[in-house]
Amino acid sequence: MSPSLIAAALVPAADAVPPTTTAPEWQLITAALVGIAVIVVLITWVKLHPFVSLMIGGLVTGLVAGMTGVQTILSFTNGFGATMGGVGVLIALGAIFGKLLADSGGADRIVDTLIARSSVQALPWVMGGVGALIGLPMFFEVGLVLLVPVIILVARRSGLPLMRIAIPTLAGLSAMHGLVPPHPGPLAAIDLAGADLGQTLLFGVIVAIPAVIIAGPLFSKLAARWVKVPVPELFVTAEDRGEDVSQKPRPSFGAALFCILLPVVLMLASSLANIVAPASGDAWKLLVDFLGKPVIALLLAVLVGMVVLGRGGRMNREQLAASVGSSLPPIAGILLIVGAGGGFKQVLVDSTIGGVIAEAISGFGGSLAVVLALAWLVAVLIRVATGSATVATITAAGILQPLVADLDLSAGATSLLVLAIGSGSVFLSHVNDAGFWLIKEYFGLSIGQTLKSWTVLECLISLVGLAGVLALSPLVG
Repeated sequence: MSPSLIAAALVPAADAVPPTTTAPEWQLITAALVGIAVIVVLITWVKLHPFVSLMIGGLVTGLVAGMTGVQTILSFTNGFGATMGGVGVLIALGAIFGKLLADSGGADRIVDTLIARSSVQALPWVMGGVGALIGLPMFFEVGLVLLVPVIILVARRSGLPLMRIAIPTLAGLSAMHGLVPPHPGPLAAIDLAGADLGQTLLFGVIVAIPAVIIAGPLFSKLAARWVKVPVPELFVTAEDRGEDVSQKPRPSFGAALFCILLPVVLMLASSLANIVAPASGDAWKLLVDFLGKPVIALLLAVLVGMVVLGRGGRMNREQLAASVGSSLPPIAGILLIVGAGGGFKQVLVDSTIGGVIAEAISGFGGSLAVVLALAWLVAVLIRVATGSATVATITAAGILQPLVADLDLSAGATSLLVLAIGSGSVFLSHVNDAGFWLIKEYFGLSIGQTLKSWTVLECLISLVGLAGVLALSPLVG
């Protein structure tokens, strides 16, 4: 590191606001590459814990990008806090709900029903459909923490490799998150680009279906060969321990399904209310918005689960308390790693690499196919740099907004532009993405295994999404 950078690290921040640097483009790009390389080397070669590695990588990135030491720390802690305040709370509530589902026998009931009504060969397709259905109205992280117990138990009971079950489910969740409103990224892009919500939703579903099929059940066959890992020892039930559960009371399939779908319905109702009456201040709208917040929806799922699942499993107060208490220690490491991933992402965001991308494409235009490819590429670059699909979608839509106005695109073309951005926003999830660490830790993967499974899955969804958008473009051009 140069003396000027070392000196800059000792200069305190002028205020408490993360910086916008004036560093040249080559320095910002170098900072991002160096930071990512440091993280990978520390984890894979030095064998340092990912939490510490992500902290060091974030500090190195900020200093190389020209931020002061104080500014870099502030940026990292802001990102850590924002991630823990959002995703972290959801992970904790999801872990509690998952443990209740497992301990009450509700997860057993759902898994046994799925296996009984589906052939082993059809299970990957069923799980892809489940992931897409759950992912339609829900944040990716919320859907993941709800479905992890089901994924693990289905893999354990069916005897199929973990990747054959996990990959299709993740594909369904991720494709819906990146391509289909009412997720926040697509909705924000629709607003910025002036697209029609109905057309975007229709085209989004059309594009998402082949993306889920190719990146899910089909790719899972390869992923199972590339990544051979045992099923994690999480959400172990009495049946898994070999105990006789033939006489053990369990919640009904309907009761267990109700508890899982409750947060889905609440969040979907909130999204529909925002579409139907976006500016309404009526009491019903405020109530629906409140109940549909992911934190509240999952909290209600936990509380309802304690009653419905607890009663179905004949669990007393002591057993419920023990189930809740034992659900949190196993995820402590996951929480810290995901939070640190959010901190590293924020350092990249505050280093203003998005501005570099915006300047590079300013004044660019072309045919509809070229514009769609450009929109996808811009979202890809921001996604790879920042690690956030939502940030990539919103930032790319903002960058391309003047281009949309200049070209006077039709309503259908504008909807495809939003979907091209959404497709690019899920490309190449890696070490600066909190979702990357969630997948890695939940399923007990190494970084290399996560890259060969989850990262490839995300790339497939992105590329198939782009292909679908380009295939539809002649219809609206």
